[in-house]
Parts: sequence; C-alpha cells; structure tokens
Amino acid sequence: MNYEEIKRHFENNPPPKEVEWTPWAKITDTQVFLRSCYIGIRNFNGPADRCPAWWHLRDFYILMKKTALQPSGGQTNQETLSEENPLQTASETENV
Repeated sequence: MNYEEIKRHFENNPPPKEVEWTPWAKITDTQVFLRSCYIGIRNFNGPADRCPAWWHLRDFYILMKKTALQPSGGQTNQETLSEENPLQTASETENV
C-alpha cells in the first residue's frame, strides 16, 4: 500500500479522535497526526521507504486495521502490540 491509498482509506474511514498507540505514545488528535504525516511525506527528499513520516503513517494504518478486525471484548491494543513485538522481553509482557 502506498501513501495515496492510505490517505484515501483514512478519508473514507476516519480513525477515532484519540488513540493510545502504546503506553508512552498517545495521539490526542488523529487528524493532526495524519496531516503531519502527509506533509512530512510530501516534503521528504529521498526514497519513501527512508521517510520517518511514511513509517509512522504505515504503522498507524496497520494498528487501525487490526483494531477494526479485533472482536469487541477481545484483547486490548496494548496486548496485541505486545504479541507482535518479538523484541519485548517476557518480563515486560507480564507487566502489561
């Protein structure tokens, strides 16, 4: 998926206003976050796969897709993210 497709997806399926991505990263206004990513991508001089804004946008898109597919009453976002992070230690997972 490229930047334009993700942008169209969020225009047609707006995310909630606030999202707790991780315990240390809470997005209080997702529209401002998305606009910031779009501007960063447009202004980046170099390959898209080297652009930090592209990676933030892509990771946010993946999080929103997984959250949408998650059954209500299922795992929380943090539990899902912990399972996906192979670098996270067992002790970190237990503290969540």
